[in-house]
Amino acid sequence: MRSAAFLLPPLPPRVRRGGLGLLFGLLLAGCASGPPVPDWKLESHAAATRGLAAILNADTRVAQAEFARARQQLARTADPARLARLELLRCAAEAASLLVSDCPAFEALRADAPPADRAYADWLQGRVQAETLALLPEAQQPVARALLSPAGASTGGAALIAGIEDPLGRLVAASVWLRAGRVDTAVIDLAIDTASAQGWRRALAAWLQAGIQVAEQRAETARAQALRRRLALLR
Repeated sequence: MRSAAFLLPPLPPRVRRGGLGLLFGLLLAGCASGPPVPDWKLESHAAATRGLAAILNADTRVAQAEFARARQQLARTADPARLARLELLRCAAEAASLLVSDCPAFEALRADAPPADRAYADWLQGRVQAETLALLPEAQQPVARALLSPAGASTGGAALIAGIEDPLGRLVAASVWLRAGRVDTAVIDLAIDTASAQGWRRALAAWLQAGIQVAEQRAETARAQALRRRLALLR
């Protein structure tokens, strides 16, 4: 297997900086005040947080266990849309690490997912569509627009992607950019820097490897060697 911030209420700066804005939006949106948060929501949030970190840090066993735990908690609601969003979160983390898949667990629930979630699932697959662009997260719409534009072939994506505040969302957009055939070393460098700043080992290794591959194809020996040295340190 190889390789969503949603339109949500603003999150506290600490949460956004931590790269978990999407996760909090999926599982706790609208629960900051009012009645006590149900146990299933708190427990699914905690498990998904751990699962997300495990995916980005290459701990497959923990990721599988934690997402199974989160799914079990969400299943208590018998709400397929909630389960679909959890699977979409998992696929977003995988895409950020260049683990490209067809997201089959989400696809099994697609019929009951809201339109914005279906549009984001298509986005993760690199299927950029003008008719659903407005359903994508606002921060990622400029990237999608550039991919759709005839002039977008010459548009540098790094500046657009750098404008995405959430680190996970930034890596997702970078992965879609590459999946669309836009091989851009500036985008790869931005993704490397983003994963490095967060300490996401799997994501960082994947983007370093992508950078090495592109550098070798372009006979940029010094760059390939420098990236290999960084990859060796990581391993």
